[in-house]
Amino acid sequence: MTECVRLRIQGRVQGVWFRGSMQHEARRLGVAGWVRNLPDGSVEALVTGEAAAVRALVAWSHEGPSGARVTKVAASPEPPPADLHDFRIEH
Repeated sequence: MTECVRLRIQGRVQGVWFRGSMQHEARRLGVAGWVRNLPDGSVEALVTGEAAAVRALVAWSHEGPSGARVTKVAASPEPPPADLHDFRIEH
């Protein structure tokens, strides 16, 4: 079953290789989507794929890479987009 979730990750999540680490983890899990920095210092991501893999990436986002200090993760379900086949970093 395909699942899609939009995430907003807050804390010390910029300048700590969060986006690159999330891309690596998403590709390892077979999850498609994108991740980007927001002007307020948070990170936003859209993740879609098999439900178990999406849940695993959401769980990973609560910790992130070793330099990150995640304080809050907000997740909201969305309809899965048809045009996502890889996980990319948006600038």
